Amino acid sequence: MYYIGIDLGGTNIKAGVVDETGRILTEAYTKTLARRPYEDIVRDMGACVNMAISSAKVPVEGVASIGIGIPGLADAQSGRVVFCTNLGWHDIPLREEMQKYLDRPVVIDNDATVAGYAESIAGVSQGCDCSVFLTLGTGTGGGIVIGGRPWTGMHGIGSEIGHMTLAADGVPCTCGNEGCVERYTSATAIIRMARELCLTYPDSMMMQRAGGDIDRINAKTVIDAAKAGDPAATEAFDRYCRYLAMTINNIIALLDPDMIVLGGGVSHAGEFLLRKVREKLPRFLLYKNMPYARLELARLGNDAGIIGAAMIGKLAVEL
Repeated sequence: MYYIGIDLGGTNIKAGVVDETGRILTEAYTKTLARRPYEDIVRDMGACVNMAISSAKVPVEGVASIGIGIPGLADAQSGRVVFCTNLGWHDIPLREEMQKYLDRPVVIDNDATVAGYAESIAGVSQGCDCSVFLTLGTGTGGGIVIGGRPWTGMHGIGSEIGHMTLAADGVPCTCGNEGCVERYTSATAIIRMARELCLTYPDSMMMQRAGGDIDRINAKTVIDAAKAGDPAATEAFDRYCRYLAMTINNIIALLDPDMIVLGGGVSHAGEFLLRKVREKLPRFLLYKNMPYARLELARLGNDAGIIGAAMIGKLAVEL
């Protein structure tokens, strides 16, 4: 059998045909054009799916299910999207609408959960009984896998790691709360920290690389300048890694997983990020002489969304 995985983002729609092992056979892409009516977006999702099936040369009857990863929250029972901020969606009948284009079981889950599941199937955390995936992008997302299955709690919100409180009365978050993890561990956070330091150090390498325009400083600017030894960038990056280590310690104290996987844009810093966080983590651990979760970088990159979505569909039809 074959499985369809759809990675629905605010910018792009990606669909792929995936085999039993999690291998992508073919993919199709289109722009999301997010502020359109949801019916138009789902129609384009359906077109991508049919394009991928045709390209893979697999019979439609051989497709067992459709999995969709969304940057938001869905109701597993009804197949409705509860909310999806990037798309402006609230209470959208995604399953019902998608089945107009391919009448197969449709399963919907959060994009970080889907990516974490993909890594456990075909990526760096393959073989782990319990793993946690952190996506460090515009925000911070979480995906938890326990016993080989994604875990999102009793009400579907159990892996919202980015919205755990890290600092009382801290930086305001887009969710309406203050001090959320993602305000300190996302790409947005490292940019904010760096820009604040540039007000004190206007001659920093970051400002030079941004052509003197503080608004042009992005996460890559900060990381590249820190790698080059710029004091202000190093301070910003160290502060960021300290907050990330604190978050990882909280995950270890709660779940004690086999592995914690770092993905998303900031993870492109690679070993530079991994080394810094590994250095800082022991400072926060409660049991410093006991084994604790391995910290690794995600391997699947942009394929994780399609693979994970397809595999949650596979899991659903097998249950």
